[in-house]
Amino acid sequence: MPHASSSDRSSFSFRLGSSLGRRLTRTVATAMVGLGLAAGAALVGTGVAQAAPVSCVSPPSENDIQVADTASCGAKATDGGVVHSWATDTGTAVGTANGPGSANTVATGFGTALAASNSGGNAYALALGGGIALSGAEQGATTLAVAGWGSGATANSLGVDCTGALSLAVNLQTGQFCAMR
Repeated sequence: MPHASSSDRSSFSFRLGSSLGRRLTRTVATAMVGLGLAAGAALVGTGVAQAAPVSCVSPPSENDIQVADTASCGAKATDGGVVHSWATDTGTAVGTANGPGSANTVATGFGTALAASNSGGNAYALALGGGIALSGAEQGATTLAVAGWGSGATANSLGVDCTGALSLAVNLQTGQFCAMR
């Protein structure tokens, strides 16, 4: 059996890296489409009485906390960070950003979305229908956690974890991801 030359091995590594990159890109693109569909569905509603949506933004306020009926959100940004949190129904969305970077959360129907950014990270968390999503990003990393209907997802510097159906977690800095459907 012939041995692979170093150029063959580097070509294989490049193809493997490209394949992983394409898969990761497709996963993130699918997640973003899902986020858009979920946000649209949350805005349209399902015919069930809903609490008014709440939206928290920081800045301009350093610490924005809002509650409307059973929906609640919180946003706290310091040292140039930006936070957007949105919740409806009985959702709870909370985000913090310390230093440049952003934290973005969306929660609906008993969902809990938590995101924290530190030192230039970008964290995104989406929780639907009882899901719990936790996203933490540090030092330029980008993380995404999506948890749907009774599942859990975590993406942070320690790794990624998906529990239950309809969960997705990605850390773009490390290339780690998991998905359960």
